[in-house]
Amino acid sequence: MKKFFTILIIFSMLSPSSAKDGAVTGMLDFLMEYLSIKYSDKEFDEFLYVAIKQQKLFLIENNEIVAVYPISTAKKGLGNKLGSFKTPQGLHKVAEKVGSEVEPLGIIKQKVATGEKAEAIVQARSTKQDLITSRVMHLSGLEKGLNQGGSVDSYTRGIFIHGTHEEGLIGTPASKGCIRMKNADVIDLFERIEVGTFVVILNN
Repeated sequence: MKKFFTILIIFSMLSPSSAKDGAVTGMLDFLMEYLSIKYSDKEFDEFLYVAIKQQKLFLIENNEIVAVYPISTAKKGLGNKLGSFKTPQGLHKVAEKVGSEVEPLGIIKQKVATGEKAEAIVQARSTKQDLITSRVMHLSGLEKGLNQGGSVDSYTRGIFIHGTHEEGLIGTPASKGCIRMKNADVIDLFERIEVGTFVVILNN
């Protein structure tokens, strides 16, 4: 009887982790298959995957998840039109990286450092300010009619991956269309990727 309970305890400790690992593996397998079919002319050796429902950003290299970051996408949900304040779906690339010399929480406006520094808000509340801090990765859409060209152009809309002073809201939709990250996380990601890196944004 004692041996039975010992095995049961060990199983109960291990099974949630195993289930989680299995779910992640399944997600990655599905994602890679989807990309190979949807964008068969492109290679996805390294890319970013923005999972809207999970409010997470995955850095994937050689079919392996090497980093996971909590994020905040648009409070108004998904949408590609100019003025919608929504996060666009589809395939993008990192068109520009800005802020390599900016200190953590340094404020960036129109992709130029102002020399000012924001104060991190760790409580889950809005300050009614949409400050861009630390680093900026400007995204360009790659799907004509969906996120490229005309009124749906992600680059023209100013869709960034960037740091925010409202760190307490990370993990919930809170932005005006951009992909917000904690300052330490966006600095880490900035150092890991290059201009031209694919960014896949999906509602799952």
